[in-house]
Amino acid sequence: MNRSIIHLDLDAFYASVEQYDDPQLRGLPVLVGGNSGRGVVCACSYEARRYGIHSAMPMVKALRLCPTAVVRPVRMERYRQFSDNVFAIFARFTDRIETLSLDEAFLDVTGCERLFGSPVQIAAQIRTAVRQETGLTISAGVARNKFLAKLASDHKKPDGLYVVPDPPDSFLLPLPLKRLWGVGPVTCQRLEKLGLHTVADLRQLSAARLEQLFGSAGRQLYRLSRGEDSRPVVVASAAHSIGHEDTFEHDLQNPMEVHRSLLDLAERVASRLRGKGLVGSVVQLKVRYADFSTVTRRRTVDPGLDSALTILQVAEELLLRTEAGQRPVRLLGISLSQLREGHEVQGELFGGEQRDRLSALDGAVDQLRQRYGVKGVQRASLMTGDRDESAAKTGGDGRDGS
Repeated sequence: MNRSIIHLDLDAFYASVEQYDDPQLRGLPVLVGGNSGRGVVCACSYEARRYGIHSAMPMVKALRLCPTAVVRPVRMERYRQFSDNVFAIFARFTDRIETLSLDEAFLDVTGCERLFGSPVQIAAQIRTAVRQETGLTISAGVARNKFLAKLASDHKKPDGLYVVPDPPDSFLLPLPLKRLWGVGPVTCQRLEKLGLHTVADLRQLSAARLEQLFGSAGRQLYRLSRGEDSRPVVVASAAHSIGHEDTFEHDLQNPMEVHRSLLDLAERVASRLRGKGLVGSVVQLKVRYADFSTVTRRRTVDPGLDSALTILQVAEELLLRTEAGQRPVRLLGISLSQLREGHEVQGELFGGEQRDRLSALDGAVDQLRQRYGVKGVQRASLMTGDRDESAAKTGGDGRDGS
């Protein structure tokens, strides 16, 4: 039986939320990210994209391209509120939802026709509900598989709906090869040297020839050029990881600065974990040096962690396995994965009595922060000097890719 897949992608999500909250920004080039020498563009409005600006671009370069752009800081909690509302709309039509990020998902609506109409009608209803209930626009692609549905939603962005015909040749064959999954710049150059520029060109090569040229990736190229994709929509019931990372205004070289930054990151990750009632068993540390080279180190701990001080201890042990302190550090990140409910934890890391004291302290701090705000209750070691919030790239749970 052919499946019916919808790919849904909110248009310029972070920037659109900023324009919704501040109507004066509508129609203006809006950049979301760190407004500092080391800040990066996390998202940009379509008005800004006309200037050649894109996500992950240094903010300094983006402002050179468009000096009149309006810069707004990342407000992850606000974006999560919108995302939760949008995903609640998705859930009205199917429980087979594969979350890709805060603003993107696959829906399998196979067999939902009697309840909600055809897949195209379902996509249209979702788009209408998202606009009416959140004020945002969302693009949709409808197809028989995930690969084609993703191509379709991109095809009519922003605020578009496209249905891939079956068979898909009239849509698929004219596309440039860079639109195929797995075809990056290097592969694209190799294909172009062979005189291949479109999917129609690629279709001329046999599976054996493509495998000879690209190994197992060649078999994938052969299938994709024919619109074949057998992957199911995978439903995830919980976040895969929770984390945060910061890009710094100035490279860190002083060990105390590194320690304070790790403590700050551990605080934010631990607070998120406790807020969701979760603990994590795999601690990962990410270090990016001044030359942009990046390393990650990880350790599995038992039981799972949700306390800032215990997360910090593991992170500092992992830091010893890096060159931080010997080389300037541009970015630090901490994330926890292998998440599970906190009540499932068995065994102790520091002993039951100390864990109970830390849990009681963390719980009291959480209550105070709910009343006075995050900045109203801080550890003393974090109060000397101000961390550059605008340079921080805020992480999140499994929906936002950290």
